[in-house]
Amino acid sequence: MAYKGTTGVLALQGDFQEHLNVLDSMGVKTALVKLPEDLKHVDRLIIPGGESTTIGKLMDMYGLITPIRDRIKSGMPVWGTCAGAILLAKNIADGITGQPKIGVMDITARRNAFGRQLDSFEHKILMPDVSKKPIPVAFIRAPIFEKLGKRVETLGTVDGHVVAARQGKMLVTAFHPELKGSRELHEYFLSL
Repeated sequence: MAYKGTTGVLALQGDFQEHLNVLDSMGVKTALVKLPEDLKHVDRLIIPGGESTTIGKLMDMYGLITPIRDRIKSGMPVWGTCAGAILLAKNIADGITGQPKIGVMDITARRNAFGRQLDSFEHKILMPDVSKKPIPVAFIRAPIFEKLGKRVETLGTVDGHVVAARQGKMLVTAFHPELKGSRELHEYFLSL
């Protein structure tokens, strides 16, 4: 399948290279986003996993929060994985007071909901809207999503907890499909 446009990957901290590797294997045109002017060259944006407080502070330092927020509000598709999902949430539970965030999706992200780094695990998640077969993913200090707004659609759960959701052209996943070589969620995101 041919994908139109350029997919940007926020490249300040975290596993942005893994997303680039998956997109490259799919023949998708990509661009690193490090500064506000980089946003002018992308049609959609992936905000990767990493450390949400660090990524938020770096986005603030480089003046990226408002431009990213404005582009999302004007219809740019965005996907946040793990820390990226936390940054997209309107509310953050168990976060640091005043943590910088984009805050556009009508969810509460509860940080480290499955435990610390040692509690990381791999799982195959069934997401009928995305794939007919379970998708292998990794949960690393993963959040869960709570208090979903009326326009937020649940895409996947684990043990009764929402771990994947969509609101219009905004997608959040608590897990990392890019670390398992899964392409299904990237394909789904590119279809938004």
